Amino acid sequence: MPAPLPPYTVLPFVAMLLAIALFPLWLPHWWESNRSKLVVSAVLGTPVLALYLVREPGALLHMASDYVSFIILLSGLYVIAGGVVLRGDLEATPLVNTAFLATGSLFASFIGTTGASMLLIRPLLQTNRERARVTHTVVFFIFLVSNIGGMLTPLGDPPLFLGYLQGVPFAWTFRLWLPWLTMTASLLLVYYIWDSRHHAHETKAALARDHTQIEPLRIKGAVNGLWLGGVIAAVAFLHAPVRELAIVAFAGISLWRTPRALRQANRFTAHPMVEVAVLFLGIFLTMIPALELLHVRGGELGVREPWQFFWATGLLSSFLDNAPTYLTFLALAQGLGLPAEVVGVPHVILAAISVGAVAMGANTYIGNAPNFMVKAIAEEAKVPMPSFFGYMAYSGAVLLPLFAIVTLLFFY
Repeated sequence: MPAPLPPYTVLPFVAMLLAIALFPLWLPHWWESNRSKLVVSAVLGTPVLALYLVREPGALLHMASDYVSFIILLSGLYVIAGGVVLRGDLEATPLVNTAFLATGSLFASFIGTTGASMLLIRPLLQTNRERARVTHTVVFFIFLVSNIGGMLTPLGDPPLFLGYLQGVPFAWTFRLWLPWLTMTASLLLVYYIWDSRHHAHETKAALARDHTQIEPLRIKGAVNGLWLGGVIAAVAFLHAPVRELAIVAFAGISLWRTPRALRQANRFTAHPMVEVAVLFLGIFLTMIPALELLHVRGGELGVREPWQFFWATGLLSSFLDNAPTYLTFLALAQGLGLPAEVVGVPHVILAAISVGAVAMGANTYIGNAPNFMVKAIAEEAKVPMPSFFGYMAYSGAVLLPLFAIVTLLFFY
């Protein structure tokens, strides 16, 4: 049995999370390069790699297996969703916009928050191009489609897939349907009222253009839905390594059978997936000591109740990456000696961790990867988006009261 780890071995993990949170703000141009991200991952991950090569090589093998499975799933969903093009210009009424958000909130659980965001944000912006008041629509899109919507399956958001790799049954996340429905329905209602007020203040000329400049929604590359279904079936019914081989095969078929013009229309490139791969290489390496320490000493932190796990996981997920935050608090819970109902923790604790990690990623632009992607696409379409703290004013006013209600209903 290896000797207990000293606390300072978590410093590379802390530094990795801080780099992800702060470098986009402090060094935006340098951080844009995936090479820079790889340098950070290598510098911070190498000491942990050296430590565990001597201490416990088996932990490295386990980490490598989870990392490969994680990247293959995200890459497969990204490649296949990138072959589906949805275009059109509907009349941007509050009901139409609400329907867009509701559809995206459902899609997010099955094609991932990134896939649903990239599929729907451009047609939503096209639909609203005649309107002057669009900022709030993009903000609610981030709340719902880029975050909260991806709560029902392990395909929806990265932390839930990591939980699946840790042994959480595929269908377990369906237990989260009531928090998902509560938050989604509440936000859709608030959005409909909000958008109705803004719609009433649009100029007559803008509303006339919106009424006349209509282009029906058209979908191209719909055959990729078959390959998405194949990925869902592979995750639900197969195990490594057959699962990963199947996902690679479906992604390969998508690349082969989808016309290049469709991917060009989606501005599809490998850059986002390379970014995820190099960042998570550093995250998976550096979090090994943190997870080990939490298993051994997690009870000393005083986080034991479901509401505490919900808010602790959620608030850290607001500013750090929600996937390692999820694993960190799952490891903490597993070290508390609580009833082992699922992966060593009670169902309600795992639900609190899961809902906190997924939902509170919406609190800031850096809480989840699609948030910044949607912001960039909206700004490219000349939609004025709020600053980092301006966005937090939206989330603070809308989401924090909702999360307080969720706490009272489900975790207190």
